[in-house]
Amino acid sequence: MFLHIGNNKNIRERDIIGIFDADTATVATVTRKFLSGAEKKGLVESSTEEVPKSFVLYKSKGGYAVCFSQLSTAALLGRSGNEQN
Repeated sequence: MFLHIGNNKNIRERDIIGIFDADTATVATVTRKFLSGAEKKGLVESSTEEVPKSFVLYKSKGGYAVCFSQLSTAALLGRSGNEQN
């Protein structure tokens, strides 16, 4: 199955490594360094031009990629059908 993360961007659910809240995850220095490094390598894309609420880390072509989304982590989790209590 695929997870629609906004603006016609779909990611295969089995390739998703994690879904992260953009506000809380980027507080940590290590996360900011990771995202900065991924951007320099051309591994970051965006499904929106709006301010992102979340980002998805997923397997892509033998490595990984990051895609920012305007949808919240709760909305993405709900769309995935893997909601845990």
